[in-house]
Amino acid sequence: MREFFNDYVQTLETYIMFRIKETAAKITPDLVANNRAPIALSMGAPTANPPQKVIDALKNALDEKGAHLYSTPKGEQYFREAVAKRMKTRFGVELNPNTEIFSLIGSKEGIANFIRVLINPTTKDEDKDIIWIPDPGYASYGEMIKVSGGKAYSMPLTPDNNFMPDLEEVYANFLKEGLNPNKIKALIINYPNNPLGATATRVYMESVVAFCKKHHILLMSDAAYTDMYFKPELKPMSILEIEGAKDIAVEFFSFSKPYAMTGWRLGWICGNSEAVQIFGKLKSTLDSGLFKALQKASAEILNSEEGEEYIAKSNAQFKHNQEVLVKGLKEELGWGEFYVPDATFYLWLPIPPRYKSSVEFTNDLMQTSGIIAVPGDAFGKYGEGFFRVSIVCPEEQIREVVRRMKEDGFYFNK
Repeated sequence: MREFFNDYVQTLETYIMFRIKETAAKITPDLVANNRAPIALSMGAPTANPPQKVIDALKNALDEKGAHLYSTPKGEQYFREAVAKRMKTRFGVELNPNTEIFSLIGSKEGIANFIRVLINPTTKDEDKDIIWIPDPGYASYGEMIKVSGGKAYSMPLTPDNNFMPDLEEVYANFLKEGLNPNKIKALIINYPNNPLGATATRVYMESVVAFCKKHHILLMSDAAYTDMYFKPELKPMSILEIEGAKDIAVEFFSFSKPYAMTGWRLGWICGNSEAVQIFGKLKSTLDSGLFKALQKASAEILNSEEGEEYIAKSNAQFKHNQEVLVKGLKEELGWGEFYVPDATFYLWLPIPPRYKSSVEFTNDLMQTSGIIAVPGDAFGKYGEGFFRVSIVCPEEQIREVVRRMKEDGFYFNK
């Protein structure tokens, strides 16, 4: 049957998180028998229930007349107006709900389909359109680009550049490698970043916009984690806050992270009106919009006091979990110094030096202690030597992780 499928999809692998989940499921009986039932620190998804307000709003919306009928791919008017109000209140960004906002079946779907409208697919490597991506970065970016017939190019995010790469330096290296600058279609930024948790300064965001304008590169900002932060003075920003950003940029938002609505699959794209409208033409051929009841409930939570309280409470819990794990790693397991972010629910950690690779370490950690983490190389070539953990599980499980690692000998330097 393989001959029926295109060349791009045949090179894809199952998404890393699902591969890890399948592996863990196979060895769960043995782990349980050894008193090491799996503790998942792998999936980047809140485990708490969504706000009660949004659950109640959904129940009420189900009874509204016409709720079961088709919506529109761009989203109902009330949904887009709620998004516009949220963007104004949270970021100070003015958006036209009719031309600069479009609904998404989650930001992941939106980014993947937006990439499709950018790339002219070809199997000839020298002719492929190119999109720059952060490295380490979200594991799906590269595969999204590959399956669309394009090519990803890494922008290194390292401690040396404070996880904010000098784009002119990246551009110079790109040219040195003999690559064609006319093939660069877009550049993706993701702050706060998955998997690092790193944030960016306003000055850096201004430089990104200026770079993209100078080189005529479309800017895609994945803003899924902007509401997940621990210090008010370091509140993450929207790229659209930067003067002139709307001339060159679009931004993607999700309900999954701030409101734990992962399975609801809701989000939006906003920004440059021409880009949003062209994207909308593709969407009109692919889906018929979000379930109206979900849109109504989501519109109600976006600008509510209950929504803000929920985000603040969740962030406080994530910060506490982070402190518990960081203390355990440093004081009990000898992990020493590592980057501790002020945003997201991730920790990006170096593997013990006795291991040859991040895969070797995470496999050993899972098979021995039942602790499921993600090898750093899943996030790009600059991720090797590290691993990512999520701190979304209850505090008692975080403490159990430290206890097991200590009992099973997972010290950094032993």
